[in-house]
Amino acid sequence: MWQKIKHIKNKEQILFWLGLIIMVAATAIETLRGRASNYYVYSDATSMFWHGLTPYTQQFITDHGRYFLYTPVFTTLYAPILLLPKWLGPFAWNGMLYALMVTAIRTLPGEVNKYRTKIFGFLLLLIVQGTFCFQYNLVVCALFLLAFTLLERNKPLWAVLLIMISATTKIYGGIELALLLCYPKMWRNLGAAVLMGVGLLLLPALNPMFEHPLDLYRQMGEMLTQHGDSGTWAGLLFAPVLRDVLLPNMRAIQLGVLAVLAAIFFWKYRLWNNYRFRVTALAVMMGYVILFSDSPETHTYLIALAGYQMVFWLQPKRTTIDWVIFWLLFVNFCIFPVDALCPVAVYKFFHNNFWFDIYCMTLAWVRMVWAVVKA
Repeated sequence: MWQKIKHIKNKEQILFWLGLIIMVAATAIETLRGRASNYYVYSDATSMFWHGLTPYTQQFITDHGRYFLYTPVFTTLYAPILLLPKWLGPFAWNGMLYALMVTAIRTLPGEVNKYRTKIFGFLLLLIVQGTFCFQYNLVVCALFLLAFTLLERNKPLWAVLLIMISATTKIYGGIELALLLCYPKMWRNLGAAVLMGVGLLLLPALNPMFEHPLDLYRQMGEMLTQHGDSGTWAGLLFAPVLRDVLLPNMRAIQLGVLAVLAAIFFWKYRLWNNYRFRVTALAVMMGYVILFSDSPETHTYLIALAGYQMVFWLQPKRTTIDWVIFWLLFVNFCIFPVDALCPVAVYKFFHNNFWFDIYCMTLAWVRMVWAVVKA
């Protein structure tokens, strides 16, 4: 027994140190090459905010080659990074991303914790990809998992705080509030969510440089409307063949699918006290916010795949179809996007022409939804 536990820990430690080494190397390489674009976007937008300037302008897009997609709450909370020396900031940011994801996986609650090494092994290349790009999606993914862990460990107020931080910096995480229905003191927790949400949304008012700091939310909303039309994104709504039907009806599709999921969730209310049901419900939510997002990128699929991994390993029986989907997802999301493992031309060929990655994730998500229906 002890040998088995030691063996698992050794594997976990090897994965941890491997990921840490790659993260540090990636941060150094990308920073020295001046390619830490997302980090510069976060830092410049935050610096502008604290100097009384708005990052939600065409000039910011022109200067940085991309939109600033985060709320004024983000620029408020990001401020401590700006206090660090310029050379240290990128390492502190990526170190935080990596530490959050590792903590979220290592502390997974209940039965799924037995599979944390396998989950970490599957997600490691995705996490490394995220640190190469300084992606905030690692934070969103970690907050999804950490909030669920806190709910399972009867610490709902801390869970609600994490959910609201996620929701008020990048809206994805807000969907996890639905899980509060499955736990005691639902109304108290929902009330706390409202109070915490209001408190977080008012944080930008601390900035004395703006006469009307909360007007930034209006500016952000206008900018996000433009952003949704600015390109072809890696979501189901933008998939070849389907996009001509789905994209013109984007809002109706998003709300319709959400309504169906809500109906299934309430239909299965007798299972709300079932651990596996809650894990699957969380995974379905994590998949929904990516597949049906206005503007998802390949990197954001870390969120969906983290939820999928928990459900996959918790299955009492994994069929041949499950394993085929598992390996297709691993190849399409963990191998193909990594230049050192796959030529860029090969990745672009399969993604741009066939969208195997998005369709495979959709299939995995549908199977999770079906698992809830037949439960």
